[in-house]
Amino acid sequence: MALFLSLLLILMFPSTNADWPPSPGYWPSSKFRPMSFYNGFRNLWGPGHQSADQNALTIWLDRTSGSGFKSVRPFRSGYFGASIKVQPGYTAGVITAFYIFWSPKEIIFLVDDVPIRRYPKKSAATFPLRPMWVYGSIWDASSWATEDGKYKADYRYQPFVAKYTNFKANGCSAYAPAWCRPVSASPFRSGGLTRQQYRAMRWVQRNHMVYDYCKDPKRNHALTPECWT
Repeated sequence: MALFLSLLLILMFPSTNADWPPSPGYWPSSKFRPMSFYNGFRNLWGPGHQSADQNALTIWLDRTSGSGFKSVRPFRSGYFGASIKVQPGYTAGVITAFYIFWSPKEIIFLVDDVPIRRYPKKSAATFPLRPMWVYGSIWDASSWATEDGKYKADYRYQPFVAKYTNFKANGCSAYAPAWCRPVSASPFRSGGLTRQQYRAMRWVQRNHMVYDYCKDPKRNHALTPECWT
């Protein structure tokens, strides 16, 4: 089963540090060693729009194609991350993403080690239970990503380039023994977030979230139990 979890929380961070979120107090990325691209990933599609060396991967989108890559192993749980340099300027409709912490009871999305969303397991029907692969990609999402397609990708600015470095993928693969313990995104081995991490996450959501699918009346919220409070 492929890991396909759409964030659906669109955040816009300022370019200055003055409005940066408060410190989360814990940096999970520091607990895991980086790996080369070829040690953990392979091209999935758009090979002509992808260039890799041992320490970095560059992928780009133009009018003809985007590109994507995939982990060489499926995982039962783990921490997955990379440093991403994205295209400056006008990039409406262009999506590139690679970040997730996933355990048997929660999924936590982080940007620069700041939690931006916690997705607790509320229902077996809406939570990944089988081993899954890790994907990264760049593609044209103009049909839905910008207020239901209000702003389209403008290919006068092509190619749209994203560069990935500092790859990390650590956890329990599908082939690990049953006693493999899930990693944590906080100092608590049992998982969850600290109060300081929660404060940082709420600050980001309060100040920079421009779309919340939990408040979208067009969505079927019978399928989003994490929104029920």
